[in-house]
Amino acid sequence: MARPQRWAFSTPPQYRGGATQITNTPGGDRHLVSNPILPSSAQRLALRKRPDGPAAMYQTWQHLLFLHWEVDPAVIASRLPPGLHPDLFDGRAYLGLVPFFMRRVRPRHLPAVPGLSNFYEMNVRTYVHDREGIPGVWFFSLDASNAIACAVARARFHLSYFDAAIRATKQDWIRFHAIRRGQDTAAEFRYRGHGPPREAAPGTLDFFLVERYALYAHHPGKGRLYRGTVHHSPYSLHEAEAPRWSTLPVAWDDLPEPSGPPVHSCYAETIDVEVFGLEPVTNGS
Repeated sequence: MARPQRWAFSTPPQYRGGATQITNTPGGDRHLVSNPILPSSAQRLALRKRPDGPAAMYQTWQHLLFLHWEVDPAVIASRLPPGLHPDLFDGRAYLGLVPFFMRRVRPRHLPAVPGLSNFYEMNVRTYVHDREGIPGVWFFSLDASNAIACAVARARFHLSYFDAAIRATKQDWIRFHAIRRGQDTAAEFRYRGHGPPREAAPGTLDFFLVERYALYAHHPGKGRLYRGTVHHSPYSLHEAEAPRWSTLPVAWDDLPEPSGPPVHSCYAETIDVEVFGLEPVTNGS
């Protein structure tokens, strides 16, 4: 199967001023949208507040490797559903690849179940906002080693989960080996964190890429856009060593593979997460 062309980054003129963006019509054609509300610092910080009410699920994320590349905002925009716009940092869009360990995944009122609650996951993601400037994550794909979890997430959260064969070990290095069902080559990673911990400071690239507390999902059959919320303490980040990494998951999503090494990487050891249900986005495109 031929791979998509690789990304060569340049910022289109319409993005450099931050006031005009490309979005999609329901028919799939791109058009310019003038002066959408861009995310403010206050909006980004406000999403750290825990939502009212009970969480739908609880999860623990461990051994997270965050890899990011700069990408063309217009390419990102062409792959978003109506109502979402690329979220930019200094005029630049980013594509992320995050392998990690899922632990103690369970719904409210139920305990973790051996064999079901612990598995491995890897996602390909970018950063977006809606018409009202609420920032979040858009997942191009989420590969997981638990078929039941994939089915539940597709049905309940309308996310692009794929069944994958993933194995991982943690010794001096974390070794992560993943292959999506239907693919014939595995994505392999070897990584670890090092150095003192740090918390991402508001306004930094660390904060923009990692401190994300909302996700967006789209139901094609209903033509509806949804937003979900997660809550956790701020990440304790470390520098990442990653002598082995792969961009194959990007190609699996029919996206152009980034050229060159990541422009940003970091590592987080563990974090406990509350996951809240989806709510429809009603502010339009």
